[in-house]
Amino acid sequence: MAGRLLLVWRLLVRDLRRHRTETVLLLVAITAATATLTLGLTLNELVTRPYERTRDATAGPDLVVETGFPGPRALDALAPLTTLPGVTDHSGPYPLAFLALTARDTTVRVIVEGRDGTPAAVNRPAVTDGTWVRPDGVVVERTFADALGLHLGETVSVGGHPLHVTGLAVTAARPVYPQVHWHLPGSNLVEKGGLVWVDRRDIATIAGDQPLSYTLNLKLADPEVGAGVVDPSGSNPYYRGWNFRSARDIADSSGRQNGQAETALVVGSWLLTGLAVIGVAGIVAGRVIARRRRVGLLKAVGAGPAVIAAVHLAEYLVIGLAAAGAGLAAGWVAAPLLFRTSAGFVGVGVMSPPLRVVIASTALALSIAVAATLAPVLRAAVTTTVHALADAPTPPRRRRWAIWLSRRLPTALLIGVRINARRAHRARLVTVNTLITTAALAAVLTILAQDDDPLNLGYAELPDPRNERTLQAMLIVAGMACFLALLNTIVSTWTAVLDTRQPLAVARALGATPAQTGLGLAVAQLLPAVPGVALGIPFGIGLYLFFDGERYPPAAWTLTTAFGVLLAVAMVTAIPAVAAARRPVADTIRSAG
Repeated sequence: MAGRLLLVWRLLVRDLRRHRTETVLLLVAITAATATLTLGLTLNELVTRPYERTRDATAGPDLVVETGFPGPRALDALAPLTTLPGVTDHSGPYPLAFLALTARDTTVRVIVEGRDGTPAAVNRPAVTDGTWVRPDGVVVERTFADALGLHLGETVSVGGHPLHVTGLAVTAARPVYPQVHWHLPGSNLVEKGGLVWVDRRDIATIAGDQPLSYTLNLKLADPEVGAGVVDPSGSNPYYRGWNFRSARDIADSSGRQNGQAETALVVGSWLLTGLAVIGVAGIVAGRVIARRRRVGLLKAVGAGPAVIAAVHLAEYLVIGLAAAGAGLAAGWVAAPLLFRTSAGFVGVGVMSPPLRVVIASTALALSIAVAATLAPVLRAAVTTTVHALADAPTPPRRRRWAIWLSRRLPTALLIGVRINARRAHRARLVTVNTLITTAALAAVLTILAQDDDPLNLGYAELPDPRNERTLQAMLIVAGMACFLALLNTIVSTWTAVLDTRQPLAVARALGATPAQTGLGLAVAQLLPAVPGVALGIPFGIGLYLFFDGERYPPAAWTLTTAFGVLLAVAMVTAIPAVAAARRPVADTIRSAG
C-alpha cells in the first residue's frame, strides 16, 4: 500500500512540474467558477457583517418604537416603555417630521429627525464627513447623500427652509436608503425616502403645521425578544398601528437591497460551473490522449485500474483543492471591491469567510474536478495494455449519414464534418460551451432592454440602486463566462489538434492542402458552435425573464451577439488550427509509426 501511495505521489509531482501550462489552465477554469459562487454567497455577508460593525460603532438599538399617532400623546405613550422589564437603556424620544427635501431642483421624501448635539447612550449616528447637528444645518444619511450627489457645504431646502449640509453620517437605527420607512403621521402606509438629522431646536420650525411624531430607541437585555418586550402577546389593540423595528428587521431590510444581485451571481456561478466542467473535461481529454503510452506502461508493470485511476484523479483533486482556495480568496477579497453594497455602513476590512462559504466553494471545486475527469480517467484505466502501449488512436465510428453528407461537401467542410463525427463528444462540449456563453450575454441584453423602473420618491424619481447592482453582477458573470469560453475554445482546439494529427496527415498525403486541413479543423469547432448560439439566445432571455423583467431585447442586439460569438470562435480556432496543419506530413506519420 505504501509503495502504491509513493508511486501516486511521485507521478503527481512529476506531472505538475512537466505540464505547467495545462495545470494553470485547469486552475484558472475551476478558480473562476469557485470565485463566482463565493461572490454570490458573500453578498449577504457584505451586508450582515458591516451592519453588525455599524451597530457596535453607533451603539445601535435593539428595538426602535414609533407610536401610531403624533403629538403630545405620543410622548406620553412612549414614556412608560423606558422602565419595562428587560429594557436596560434607551435614548429619546426624538421628534420626527415626514417632509420633502429639495436639492438641485430635485424634490424627494425625507424623514427629518431632531437630535441633540451631545452623543446619546443608544443610537448615536457615526459622522463620516463633516460635523454633527448644529443650528441651521442638516446631516444627511450617507447612502441618501450619494443618491442625490450631495456634498458638504451645499444648501438644501427641507420643508421649505434652507439648510446647509454640515455632515454625512450612518446609523443602525433605520434601514438604508431608500427603505427608511417614510410615512405620514398616523398612517401605516410606508413609502420610500431618505433620512436626515437636524438640531432638535429647529425641527418644530421646519415641520411648520405638521404635528411631530416621535421615535424611541431601546437597548434590551435579550435582543432576540424584540417587540415582545413591549407587547408579549403580540395582539394588544393598544399598540395597533405602532411601528416596531428590531435590529434583525433592520438588517434584513438592508440585505434585501442586494437580493437580485445575489441571485444573479449564484445562478451565474452555476453557469460558470458548467463552463469550468467543459474546460476541465477538454484538458483532461487532451492529457489522456497524450498519456496513453504511460497507461500501458503502468499496466505492464502490474498496476490495476484502481491505481491508474488514482494516479490520474489525484492530480485533479490537488488542483481542485488549490483552485478552491484561490477562488475562495479571490471571491471574498474582490466582493467588497466589485460591489459597494451600501454606503450606509461604516467601513469594514477583509475578514475570514464563514464556514458555509468555505464548504460550498470547496465542494464545488472538487465536484468540478471529479465530474470532469471521472469518465476519461475510467476509460483510460480499462484500456487494454497492448492498445495503450501502441498509443494508437481510437478507431472511428462509421456513420452513414456523415459519409453521405461529407463526400458532397468542399474539402474543408468534409474534413470538419468527419472530425466531429469521429469525436462527437468533443463537438457536444463545444455546443454547450457556446450555449452557456451566449446565454450569459443574452441575459445581459435582456436586462438592458428592461424599463429603468426608477424609485418613486414622491416628488421625483431616482435610479434604483438595486437595478444597478444586478446589472453589475450580471456583467461580472458575462465577463467571466467569455473568459472561460475563450479558454475552453483554445483547449478544445488544442485537444482536436492532438487527436487529429494523424488523420489530417493522411488527408494531406491524399492531396489536401495545409490550408484545407487547417480550415477543416477550424470548421470542426465552428459547426457545433452554431446550435449552441441558436439555443443560447432564447435560453439566456428566458432565464432572466424567469426571475424578473417582461421585455425582450431587440432582434438586432441578439443577432449581433450571435454573429459576434461565432466570429470569435472562428478567429480563436483558425490560427492554431492552420499552424498545426503546417507541420510536415512525414514527421507526423513517422511519429505515429
